[in-house]
Amino acid sequence: MIKRQIIPQINRLKKGFPVIAVTGPRQSGKTTLIKNIFPKYTYFNLENPETLGIIENDPAGFINANNQKIIIDEIQRVPQLLSYIQSTVDEQKIMGNFIISGSENLLLSQKINQSLAGRAAYVNLLPLSNQELSQSKLLAKNLHQQIFTGFYPAIYDRKIDPIDYYNQYIATYVERDLKQISQISNLSSFRNFLGLLAGRIGQLVNLSSLANDTGVAVNTIENWISILEASYLVFRLQPYHKNFGKRHIKSPKIYFNDVGLACRLLALTKPLDLKNHFLIGGLFENLIITEVKKHILNHSKSSSLYFFRDSNNNEIDLIIDSGTMQIPVEIKSSGTFSSQFTSNLKLWQKLSKESSISDRDKQNSFIVYTGNQSLTANNSQLLNWSNLTPLLQLIT
Repeated sequence: MIKRQIIPQINRLKKGFPVIAVTGPRQSGKTTLIKNIFPKYTYFNLENPETLGIIENDPAGFINANNQKIIIDEIQRVPQLLSYIQSTVDEQKIMGNFIISGSENLLLSQKINQSLAGRAAYVNLLPLSNQELSQSKLLAKNLHQQIFTGFYPAIYDRKIDPIDYYNQYIATYVERDLKQISQISNLSSFRNFLGLLAGRIGQLVNLSSLANDTGVAVNTIENWISILEASYLVFRLQPYHKNFGKRHIKSPKIYFNDVGLACRLLALTKPLDLKNHFLIGGLFENLIITEVKKHILNHSKSSSLYFFRDSNNNEIDLIIDSGTMQIPVEIKSSGTFSSQFTSNLKLWQKLSKESSISDRDKQNSFIVYTGNQSLTANNSQLLNWSNLTPLLQLIT
């Protein structure tokens, strides 16, 4: 098993909360992780039809008979269990007795907020990170190979061909999971929508354009994106607007939580296809932004992620906002440094000065690229994509 960086966070939280809720995309490694951390706990998988049937018929009896040290996987299948867990933990007042997991963020988090507020610690597990792969000596040396392969654990644990893996992943999601999450009747249009969305990675979300290209209503597109967010397949990166008045864009950008899945939806067949692909810049942005996102989730950091674009289309790919400090990051899919990479960072410094943002921000700007030099250029640190440690260490 590849060691996951989120383990210390879960071990810490189980000492202070009676319930640990682990959510994330299907096959991101949740089951393997919680079984490894809690080997003495009794495990129940609600995707097992027999187990599901027994619990659905008598949830109260199930909890009464199994009220200590249990794992309930895919708990969103029987959400009423949460009410019975609430009653039990209130009586027991024992920390870490219940470990629950699920693959749908929205369904599970709504129930936790209603039934387990203050009783459950809620953690999100995304697919593997660059750091986790690097520590296991599995990170590809070639950027295009890493983007194409993606980060789902099964690809590495079972040495599955990425095309075979993602074909099955997409089929399982569309043909089975969607039926449980939503009443989507036209699966053909939804499959087409997935490909169109992958073709807009790193771009501003334009619901009308997606609706026209897919042949459905705008509100349907919004609903479909929300479903993908609830399933942890995509996320919207919001624009940064604090302190800058009206000089900013208000539309979010769209990214996938795994670039390998995006490559399959784009019908790429080999890593070499990425070399001159029109979306290599967006996919590279996606890789770096999700790496920062994984670091925040794995280490329980409070920083939020944004991008910045003003009305003149001056843009910074990533703003890491800790509240007291903002770190601007430019992401360039180039192997050669250019002084032009720093132009928007200089603009950020100017705007920051005008907006009274801390002078410390000027010392903490970064450029991530595909070259091998790690140095300081024009007051910005230049980092290779495979080692973001100097940047990640600053995140709070």
